[in-house]
Amino acid sequence: MHEGHRRRLTDRFLSEGLEGFEEHEILEFLLFYAIPRVDTNAIAHRLIKTFGSLAAVLEADPKDLERVSGIGPKAAAYLCMFPEAFRAYERSKLGKKPAFRCIEDACKYARALLFGKPFEQFYVIWLGTQNRVIHHERLSEGSVSESPVYLSRLAAKALRHHAVKCVIAHNHPGGSVAPSQADIETTHSILNTLALLGIELVDHIIVSGNETFSFQADSLMGRRELKGREAYAAEYESVRQLTEVFKHD
Repeated sequence: MHEGHRRRLTDRFLSEGLEGFEEHEILEFLLFYAIPRVDTNAIAHRLIKTFGSLAAVLEADPKDLERVSGIGPKAAAYLCMFPEAFRAYERSKLGKKPAFRCIEDACKYARALLFGKPFEQFYVIWLGTQNRVIHHERLSEGSVSESPVYLSRLAAKALRHHAVKCVIAHNHPGGSVAPSQADIETTHSILNTLALLGIELVDHIIVSGNETFSFQADSLMGRRELKGREAYAAEYESVRQLTEVFKHD
């Protein structure tokens, strides 16, 4: 009986995609490949009831998933893989070492790093002379509302990668992309720290869901416009552009 149902759901996916699937049906279908020969429909309903939505299930901690009847370590790891696979897919589309020609390029890259992350995380994207990505790395991970940044660690990693520029990015899980006062102060501190090493801070990108905030494009919540520029189509200029924003605050 289960095999016939699985075949029908698979055929439906192959002909229609997931467009018409309910959230519990998507989970049921995904679990076919982690839990063989078991009715995954009931497990999918329990997951939705426990976490509230498909997104919340896929972003849940594996240990929390294992508390749901029918979910073992293998199935929990399998479900947690999907957001990571999606982020890897998005980064792959951008290329291994893309060049940031404009602000939107950096925003796309930051979204590919941070989309769907349930906790606040802080990334550094190291760049070469042509704004081409050398390397990206997570510098810190905090709670839902805070990610500590360690300037000495940032400086050590900057020297290790022989970068000449960088973009920093962090996320606001479930919140607004507007920068907090702490975000502004952190950006200023990082700008000064990197300047001592001769490294330009090109931008700070904040991600929340599909939205992004660029310090360069938005000039700190619109308090200082970059005149004559199309915000998210703007080409990156010198670090002096970002420095000027802070100089007058």
